Amino acid sequence: MTSIKKNEDFRKVYARGRSVGSKALVMYRAKNSSEEIRFGFTISKKVGKAVVRNRIKRVLKEICRLNINWFKAGWDYVLIPRKAAADKSYSDLQDEVQRLVKRMK
Repeated sequence: MTSIKKNEDFRKVYARGRSVGSKALVMYRAKNSSEEIRFGFTISKKVGKAVVRNRIKRVLKEICRLNINWFKAGWDYVLIPRKAAADKSYSDLQDEVQRLVKRMK
């Protein structure tokens, strides 16, 4: 599991990828050139102050790390939390991610 860091990689996922959304999250998925799973996280300032945004990012990273078997190898995933994600608990966010992954298939 690696991270998407470069702006051009995020843009490729947005342009070529497919998206599904819920009240709290939006997930994009696009094929990458390697056989690894890469994750990117984009959080708007509308979601909350830095403490809130960093907490959400940490929680989402941990959910992806612990449930790596939900995701297909060779794909890039970008998760974008919405304002509603700030009020969600760990288990609620985990359920949201799982639901989005299932809808992606």
